[in-house]
Amino acid sequence: MDAQSDSGKVFKTIVSTVIGGTFEWFDFMVYSYFSSTIARVFFPSVDRSGALLLTFATFAVGFLVRPIGGVVMGMVADRVGRVKVLSWIMVLMSVGSLILGLTPGFATLGLVAPLLVVVGRLVQGFAVGAQFALSSVTIYEVAPPNRKMFYGSFNMLSLGIAAMLSSGCSYLLSSHLSHADLSAWGWRVPFLIGALVGPIGFYVRHHVDESDEFNRLQARPAARAPMRERLRDFVRENGDAVVCAMGVMIAGTSLNYVWNAYLPTYAQLQLHLSLSSSLQGIFITSIVMCVLSPVFGLLADRVGAYRLFFFFIVGWLICVFPLFAYLLADPTESRLMIVRVVGILFLTLQGAAHPGMLVKIFTVQGRSTGVAISYNTSVMLFGGLAPFYISLVARFTDAHFIPPSYLFGTGLLAIALVLVSRTGRRVLQEDRLERRQRRAAREAGMQQRVDSGDPAV
Repeated sequence: MDAQSDSGKVFKTIVSTVIGGTFEWFDFMVYSYFSSTIARVFFPSVDRSGALLLTFATFAVGFLVRPIGGVVMGMVADRVGRVKVLSWIMVLMSVGSLILGLTPGFATLGLVAPLLVVVGRLVQGFAVGAQFALSSVTIYEVAPPNRKMFYGSFNMLSLGIAAMLSSGCSYLLSSHLSHADLSAWGWRVPFLIGALVGPIGFYVRHHVDESDEFNRLQARPAARAPMRERLRDFVRENGDAVVCAMGVMIAGTSLNYVWNAYLPTYAQLQLHLSLSSSLQGIFITSIVMCVLSPVFGLLADRVGAYRLFFFFIVGWLICVFPLFAYLLADPTESRLMIVRVVGILFLTLQGAAHPGMLVKIFTVQGRSTGVAISYNTSVMLFGGLAPFYISLVARFTDAHFIPPSYLFGTGLLAIALVLVSRTGRRVLQEDRLERRQRRAAREAGMQQRVDSGDPAV
C-alpha cells in the first residue's frame, strides 16, 4: 500500500510538473514567434527594426522580474509549502496571458496598449520566477536516489512539449489565416488558450502532496526562523553553489532562447526564409527533445551529470561556428532544419539534467531559493535578453555571425563559473568517484561470478 501511495505521489508530481512547465514556456515561445506581428500591432509608428527591438525589449521585461518573483515565492515556498505556491503560480500566469490576449492594439488605445502588454509580461515574469525552481525541487525530492536526473528530466520534457504545441499552433494560424486576420486577431489565440490552461494546472497541483523530505524539514526549528535570519543562513551556506548553478544554466539557456526565440526571426530577416519553415523545424525538433530528454536523464545518472555537462560544452564550442557557416553558405529550409536538429541535440544532451544538477548542490532548506536565484538570474541575463542583445547589435553591424559569437561566449563563461566555484569542483570530483565505485562494483560482481563457476561469465 505504501509503495502504491509513493508511486501515485510520484506520478502526480510528474504530471503537475509537465503541465506547469509546458504552460510556462508556451506563452514565452508564442510571443517570440509572432514578434514581428506584435511589433506592427503595438509599435506601428516605429520603423521595422526599431519596432522589433521594442518588441524584444517587452519580451525581456518579463525576465527582469523573474529573479524577484523567484526569491520571494521561493522563500515563501520553503516556509509554507512548494505545492501550494506552485498552484497559485498557475493562476497568476493565466492572468498575464489573458492581459496579452485581450489588450487592443496601438490604433485603439494608443500608448496604453504597449503599457498593458508590459504589465502582462511583468505578471507572467513574477509568477514564472519560481515555477521551474519549485517544480525541480518537488520532483527531485520524490525521486529514487539513483534516478534523480532521470526524474528531473521530466521538467525539461515540458520544454519540448511547449515548443511542439506553441510552434504547431502558430504554424496552423500563420498558414491558414490571411496576413490581415493574423495581425487583427490570429496572434491572440495562443495566449487565450494559455489562459485557459491555468485553472486546469491549479486543479492538478492542488491535489499533489508535499514531499516527505519537506515535511521533515518543517519539523525543524530553523524552518520557523525569521526571513532575515534565513536569508543570512542561505548566503553563508549556499552562496558558492549559486555561482556554480549559474554556470550550469548559462550555456543551456542562451542556446534555448537563441534557438527557439530568436532563430525564427533571424531566419526571416537575415536569411529571408518563411516563418512557417521555422515553425515546422521547431515542431519536428521539439519531438526529438521530448523523446531524448528522459534518455539523456538516464545517461546523466549513469555517467555523472557534471561530467556530461563538460562534454556538452566542449562539443558545442567546437560546432557552433561551423553550424552557422554551413547555414549561411546556402540558406535553405533543409539546411535550417539540419542546424536546428544539431542544436537541439546539444541542448537536450545537457539540459535534460539541469533540474537535478541545480537541486543537488543546495542544502534542503535553501533549495527553492537557491534554484530560483541561479535559474532566473541566468535566464534573465543570458536567455530572455538574448534576442534583445542580438537585435541591438544587429542594428549597427553585420548580424549574420552575431548569434554564434554570443553562444560561443556564453559557453566559455559557463565553464569558467563552474570551475571557479568550490561546489563545481566538488561535484565533478564526486561524479568521478561515483563512476569509479560503479566500475569497481561491476568488476567485483563479475569476479564473484567467475569464482563461483557461473557458466554465463
